[in-house]
Amino acid sequence: MSLWNPNIGDADSDIHDYLEELRARSRDLAVGGAIVAGAHKTMRTNVVGTGLRLKPAFDKDFLNLTAEQSATLKSQIDREWSLWADSKNCDAAGLNDFYGLQQLAFLSQLQSGDVFGLLPMIPRKFSIYDLKINLIEADRCSSPNLSDTDRIQSGVEVDETGMIIAYHFSSRHPGSGKSYLGVDQKWTRVLSRGEESGRYNVLHLMESERPGQRRGVPVIAPVIEALKQLDRYTEAELTAAAVQAMFTVFIETENADDSSAFGLQPPDTDNLDGDDIPPNDIKLGAGAVQFLEPGEKANFADPTRPNPNFDPFVTAILRQIGSALEIPYELLVKHFTSSYTASRAAMLEAWKMFRMRRIWLAKSFCQPIYEEWFVEAVTKGRIDAPGIFDDPAIFRAYTKAAWHGPSQGMLDPVKEVNAAISRIEYNFSTAEGETAELTGGEWESNVQQRAHELATLKRYGLSEGSTKTAVTAAPASSNVGDEEDDSDDLEGGEKENAQEDQG
Repeated sequence: MSLWNPNIGDADSDIHDYLEELRARSRDLAVGGAIVAGAHKTMRTNVVGTGLRLKPAFDKDFLNLTAEQSATLKSQIDREWSLWADSKNCDAAGLNDFYGLQQLAFLSQLQSGDVFGLLPMIPRKFSIYDLKINLIEADRCSSPNLSDTDRIQSGVEVDETGMIIAYHFSSRHPGSGKSYLGVDQKWTRVLSRGEESGRYNVLHLMESERPGQRRGVPVIAPVIEALKQLDRYTEAELTAAAVQAMFTVFIETENADDSSAFGLQPPDTDNLDGDDIPPNDIKLGAGAVQFLEPGEKANFADPTRPNPNFDPFVTAILRQIGSALEIPYELLVKHFTSSYTASRAAMLEAWKMFRMRRIWLAKSFCQPIYEEWFVEAVTKGRIDAPGIFDDPAIFRAYTKAAWHGPSQGMLDPVKEVNAAISRIEYNFSTAEGETAELTGGEWESNVQQRAHELATLKRYGLSEGSTKTAVTAAPASSNVGDEEDDSDDLEGGEKENAQEDQG
């Protein structure tokens, strides 16, 4: 390892000097590379999905709320939040609702390393709430005049204690068309929090990996080189296969002249007729026979494609890439051919990462925005929250919330539902938590709806038994913890029959 001598630098010098190139390469692979696009969207779909939904979880005991007051407050929050979050009035650009902004912010953070959310108050017609979310791409956060100082690095300003106090944003994207027209760039300094109110002005979404790190790096940074080389290799194999499919021939002649040079790009003769076709242009058609001049012979290209080693080689590289991205190979390429046990293990391992990122997004993006919205709703008298500004503990008690996203899905619904039932019976989990994990729904809402359905059945003289599901036929303890597929060791028709019996 005598030639392996990496430099040692702090987070700023190791990251900021290469950020522009990393972002450009990451976005190029995300737009033109199937693997990166699939990885980003797999994360987006499983972490955010249709959006992280608000479930108010205010501390009614600390707030001394009665059951009736709690129900009233929950109804107010649900109604007012839906009025703002489900409309495009929450977006400064007026393009997305709150759940679309979650997807956009998460994807941008994956591609660029970080993204910024500004929270301006912009009154607009037909909008009850003035709070808006303005997403800013990572490139626009940069040091004034593109020169860093001790306090300002890549647009992030800190005080003498190292705390981030402000961000500097350029008036336009450095890659916009105005950059080539000589339009002067201007910077605006935005405090991270209001000096008097303490409210958030800027939300900075990034994943920190080093102490003192001020900017994030694209999620594919460790495997960018491998991804690009794999993309080139795939393109080369595809081109070679296409060349063979085109029935390419090379003409050898003993009477070479200077009238035409071998290797020049031939003209497009698809739309030429008769005399328009150059005399030296030879083109093979389907089943066509061409007469050659004396002394010429045809050699057929034989690139021996498709390459039998292509798939195992690419699979080995994709397994390494999936390991770096914390996405199992089966999920990365959406190809499940293993047993139930192996597929479930891959999904569970991936969901550790998805759940971690979901919690991070909820804490870094959703919850701060919800708190800012809650303040405006109380200030405008649309939500009744006495004493919310008197004590930070009271503020926290009112704005406490849970954020639920789509469930991970079930490979074997019977086994997983029965396991959930057993966890509830032995108090290892709750009905509310299991409902969120299995279906992404809300247990309380389900109970209310079921009560309504049962009352409706009774009103029309139908029996309750008609609503029972097949899962109740199996004892809850029969499959608990049984994640092994007993048909793995069977062969032929016996294995197929065992799989059908389990289904």
